[in-house]
Amino acid sequence: MSLNTILGAGGVVADGLAKRLLSAGESVRLVSRSGRGMEGAASVKADVSSAEQVLSAVEGSSVVFLCIGLKYDRRVWSELWPPIMSNTLEACKRSGSKLVFFDNVYAYGKVEGPMTESTGYNPSSRKGEIRASIARTLMEEVKRGNIRALIARAADFYGPFADKVGIPNALVFNRLAAGKKPNVLARADRKHSYTFTLDMAEALYTLSKSDDAYGQVWHLPTAPDPPTGQEFAALAAEAFGANPGCTVLSGWMLKAAGIFDRTIYEISEMLYQNECDYIFDSSKIQNAFGLSATSYADGIRQTATFYRQSGRNQKGVK
Repeated sequence: MSLNTILGAGGVVADGLAKRLLSAGESVRLVSRSGRGMEGAASVKADVSSAEQVLSAVEGSSVVFLCIGLKYDRRVWSELWPPIMSNTLEACKRSGSKLVFFDNVYAYGKVEGPMTESTGYNPSSRKGEIRASIARTLMEEVKRGNIRALIARAADFYGPFADKVGIPNALVFNRLAAGKKPNVLARADRKHSYTFTLDMAEALYTLSKSDDAYGQVWHLPTAPDPPTGQEFAALAAEAFGANPGCTVLSGWMLKAAGIFDRTIYEISEMLYQNECDYIFDSSKIQNAFGLSATSYADGIRQTATFYRQSGRNQKGVK
């Protein structure tokens, strides 16, 4: 039985992936700073910024999944992402492990037209510059033949269990659950792609099992023809039985609020994603593996159901 090690256990992506691996009878090792565990999986407490601890954590692994979710702060990313990537690559090379890196779209920057796996890196933010740098570092090692690895990218994600980390959840679902009007960033009339949380685990599992998938960048299944910000908020309001309508958060509003809240300050750097249509194309993975995405209507309904069944609805998010 092959060993699958997940760096960054405890997050919505890592937990969903771990459950999928376990359901397939795979051996799973979860690695995090807290040592958080899951029934059926081994758990290891480690600091991924330590080369020695990462090497020990991945020893004996067939596949390593890098699913780290750092604090949403460019200062933290600048300090920690380069050593985390360097340590992970070195550990995988020394252990002979394949690497699956879960990434976002920040490296692309502001894009005219749909984002595809061949879209060049032209970051429009400091966080994007950091993501582009570590992605290039990984693929350079692949090109040199030093490691077998792939990059799996998602758009901003929403859905069940993302109430503490997903920007769409924070702006829309968390507020509706608390009886408040949802927020939309920058422009309510611009289309914006979002990846549904429950679609990601199956795709990551499938990619990890395909020899042909390595050495490439893949976009995880994301529904085509995304709604505008206003339409997304309206669908969510309908699912919650709330009145339609949303509040548009402009750049100056976020910058003013960012004086008191670092996360809001960091979001303001990414407003370019909402000032024009932001379309994420995942047709490559659908054509190669037959993996389709949950529609926005179904995903939003499932997310609202999650809030109701978990006791979050109309009680403030727990």
